[in-house]
Amino acid sequence: MKRALIIGGGPAGLMAAETLAGEGIAVSLCEAKPSVGRKFLMAGKSGLNLTKDENFEPFLSHFAESASKLRPILTDFDGAAVQEWARGLGQEVFTGSSGRVFPTAMKASPLLRAWLARLDDLGVRRNTRWKWTGWDGPKATFDTPDGSQGVCCDVTILALGGASWARLGSDGAWAPLLREAGIGVAPFAASNAGLVMNWSSHMTAHMGASLKAVSWRAGDLVSRGEAVISQSGLEGGGIYSLTPAVRVGAPLFVDLAPDIPAEKLRAELASKPAKLRLAHWLKNTRRLSPAKVALFFEMTAGEVLDRGDWGDRLKNLPVRHSGLRPMDEAISTAGGVMWRALTPDLMLKTRPGVFCAGEMLDWEAPTGGYLITASLATGRWAAKGALSYLAAAA
Repeated sequence: MKRALIIGGGPAGLMAAETLAGEGIAVSLCEAKPSVGRKFLMAGKSGLNLTKDENFEPFLSHFAESASKLRPILTDFDGAAVQEWARGLGQEVFTGSSGRVFPTAMKASPLLRAWLARLDDLGVRRNTRWKWTGWDGPKATFDTPDGSQGVCCDVTILALGGASWARLGSDGAWAPLLREAGIGVAPFAASNAGLVMNWSSHMTAHMGASLKAVSWRAGDLVSRGEAVISQSGLEGGGIYSLTPAVRVGAPLFVDLAPDIPAEKLRAELASKPAKLRLAHWLKNTRRLSPAKVALFFEMTAGEVLDRGDWGDRLKNLPVRHSGLRPMDEAISTAGGVMWRALTPDLMLKTRPGVFCAGEMLDWEAPTGGYLITASLATGRWAAKGALSYLAAAA
């Protein structure tokens, strides 16, 4: 029987294990943490967004520069396939009004339990507290509770995650090991990260408030998602999806009235009495939420605005911030194993029989089901590549 080694127990690693074991391969899965799927479980705390029910081309476009590389991988295992896979584990799913797909149970734990039970039935052996330390000749080496261990196998799949949420296992500690082996690894950077805001005391009353019905813009990226005012800054999907542009220095703007044309606002202001105050217009005429009004005055503090500027500023309010939150607080990371270091099957060109999958690859995507779908899809694709490699070597 051929043997496969999976290093990393997140969605990509578990999917690779399932795919290989389902074809009769003896699979050993090694995870550095005491249990598998920790980041997966964290993602499900507020509702596990498995995928997006969306036509393929719009779905693929969210992967930006990596879309062409991921096209065959996501074609092979798309959002519909993710839903079918979840149902196969006995986990019914539903699609929300935004197209996001969730398990009916909402949580990740029932799905993970069913998944691990399937892997157990397939004979997958799990080793936890096994931290990968590199290679010693043909052996993959590990620090384990029983000391250093070396494992030989026919194929290996690395699914070691990115470099955010280190306490859950994605610490990026594998990157130097690959670089030392001559494998190209792009530097990590925060993705899907919140913003640092140096709020004045006037914002204290609005901590925890949501900014809804807004439109954010940075560079060429636009988002209609919500954001939450927090002690440290701004958090939420509306901000997270703009991370690639903000990361390279693009200024951030928010439209606090995205459904009202600027021309209508100008006409409205022209019809008002000369004594109209800005605060009254925002609160009583425009009926903005207290959080929106507070953000408007926070971002325009110290400015003298003519009435002719009110509407334009409401539609195009510069958001002054101090950069992204630290990378370890980000939901995901950009950077990782470069595509040029891999074959189309996701095998390392310089290390035959070793494949890579999941967030350790150099791609990024917004939240909304894209991250988990691509992690599952690349895990499956790498496993299929490993099966083809084994067949060719037979």
